[in-house]
Amino acid sequence: MRSEILDLLSGKKIDSQPAFSGLIHVSAEGLSSEGLVFHETHNDANKMAKAAASTFKLSGLPSAVVPLDLYVEAEALGAEINFRADREFEFPQVKRAGLFGSVQEITEETIKVLNKGRIKLVCDAIKLLKEDVGNDVVVGGMIPGPYTLLLLVADVKNMFIEMKKEPQAVTDALLLLSAFLAEVGTAYKNAGADFITIHDMGGSPAFIGPAKYEQFALPAEKLLIEKLPKPRVLSVCGNVTKSLHLLSQTGADAISLDQTVDLAAARLALKDTLLFGNLDPVETLSRGDSAQVAEAVIRAKEAGVDAIWPGCDLVVQTPIQNIKSMM
Repeated sequence: MRSEILDLLSGKKIDSQPAFSGLIHVSAEGLSSEGLVFHETHNDANKMAKAAASTFKLSGLPSAVVPLDLYVEAEALGAEINFRADREFEFPQVKRAGLFGSVQEITEETIKVLNKGRIKLVCDAIKLLKEDVGNDVVVGGMIPGPYTLLLLVADVKNMFIEMKKEPQAVTDALLLLSAFLAEVGTAYKNAGADFITIHDMGGSPAFIGPAKYEQFALPAEKLLIEKLPKPRVLSVCGNVTKSLHLLSQTGADAISLDQTVDLAAARLALKDTLLFGNLDPVETLSRGDSAQVAEAVIRAKEAGVDAIWPGCDLVVQTPIQNIKSMM
């Protein structure tokens, strides 16, 4: 299946609609099978790679993605991360918001930090994944979108004020972050990632509105996608049905959508773009049963998706049996 997915990502026609993911998809069962503790996987390349490969090893789902959190780049810029050592299966969080009091503090000098934080560690994890399961799965590198990253490092209250009073300064900051993220994504690709997923959760038009998305997030996404090596998947959250025409302008090779989107409308709007989605990661994959998962897969296929993806990162407690049913 790896070769078919690579063909799909390169723009070739294939006969199937494969199930895989470019978002985080580790499971409690997979972690247990490798003797791993979730919070320890974020700061150890070997443990990160083992955790990422564990889902494939238990379920056969032909993909593995690192990092296992969305905060690598924010941490490299100076954000302090809480890895939730006191919570068994919780994702990390940014411990302190407002690293930059004003978007004007984000300059070329303040983001020359490619060798800081965990970026190299993630590259090492990608290399280990390629050695371990690279012949069987597609290996993905995941980065946040520029607007999402800005939300993680800026004083959000001041940022919203500046979006009204100093919109060009916000745009300039987003474009600088796009260039930084492109360097990170390129490093992941050079380390062996088969594709890059841009997980722009905070920058979705469903959350900031179509007008602000078109003004701020879209130009930054377009620059990032232009600078990243192919193939590039853009993942957005929320009901973006009314903004599909904007997403079609990003230049992404594929768009991943969640369960709130009208897939039939998405298929019509994204004629020249691969469409991935859109199984509900909570109600269907985590809390549902095998029959409900199978029904959701059928609906997505009938709507015309090119590949079956979860609509967002998997809940860590997602049963392996449901991941098998997704296939």
